[in-house]
Amino acid sequence: MTRVGADSSKFPRSLELGAIGTLEAMKAAGLQGTFFRSPFELSRTMDPAELSDVVQAAAALDMYIETGIAKVNPYATPEAPEIREFGRGSYFDGMARIIEAVADAGITELWTATANYKHRLPGLFACDRFRTDVDWEDQLAATEKYLTKLGPVLRGVGAHLNIETHEEITSFETIRLVEAGGPDAFGITFDIANVVCRGEDPSAAARRLAPYVRQTHFRDVALVETDDGYGRFIVPIGTGIIDWPVVLGLLAEHNPNLNISIEGITATRAEMSLFLREPRWAASHRDLTADEFAALERSAAAYGAEVAAGRRPGPAELRANVSEQQELDFFTTSAAALRDVITAAA
Repeated sequence: MTRVGADSSKFPRSLELGAIGTLEAMKAAGLQGTFFRSPFELSRTMDPAELSDVVQAAAALDMYIETGIAKVNPYATPEAPEIREFGRGSYFDGMARIIEAVADAGITELWTATANYKHRLPGLFACDRFRTDVDWEDQLAATEKYLTKLGPVLRGVGAHLNIETHEEITSFETIRLVEAGGPDAFGITFDIANVVCRGEDPSAAARRLAPYVRQTHFRDVALVETDDGYGRFIVPIGTGIIDWPVVLGLLAEHNPNLNISIEGITATRAEMSLFLREPRWAASHRDLTADEFAALERSAAAYGAEVAAGRRPGPAELRANVSEQQELDFFTTSAAALRDVITAAA
């Protein structure tokens, strides 16, 4: 059975509510599970009793529970000092201890990602793919080596660490990392809005990724022309360019019980640019075909026509700040749209 839940990191006041309070608030909002981005939301010390309490609370509410762990790109790990501190000086030991603790509590689908996006930095440099101190290929090679080291820990506890299609990485590269580490220990967290940042068509990406997807971050996308090329904005599911019946059908073929976690918005609609006029951007996407990018451009043109007709918000409205009520409405609207698609396909 497919269940529709949400990512805690964008759910209003989740840190104030705590893990059990967040589960209860999501249940009240009609959601069926929680994807906690950080394991420390469940217990700051990975205390077995505290972890068990959260898992039991989820079971009592008939909700699924998943969690994130930490980044796996060694060039990004200094930005998560709490993991190294938890490992008493060893980032690897910190990750291993967390994996073992949450798996012992019964949580075995675990999120990770490869790098970061810093909205305050200019242009390409906001995305770690375009760091100038280390090439992206070197970051991928270091990540693959780290995954190989981490694999035995995951296999030992029967868990999967699922690499997100994050803003900086292509679906092609994510699949190669999973294959290198071994699909028995690694999978993919499919963030469907992020593949658009890498110029990929969401339906084509879903087709590639489906055999490996074990977790999800779902939201829809508005794609509008800008001075840089295209601007990607996050919008509620069913109001953007993504063909949800196609995407959900492709995923269900491989995992009919896949949990769907909606990732919301906080304060803004997370504009990210496709820098089409920047040679470094184009050179960095060697796997992307002209046909697939053309499909994405057709989607952008169709969205533009909707904006021109007054049926969808344009750049000015998309760049406006959002309220806490709009943040909550994002989840309820998106969940209703997903359930409509799931029901129609049944």
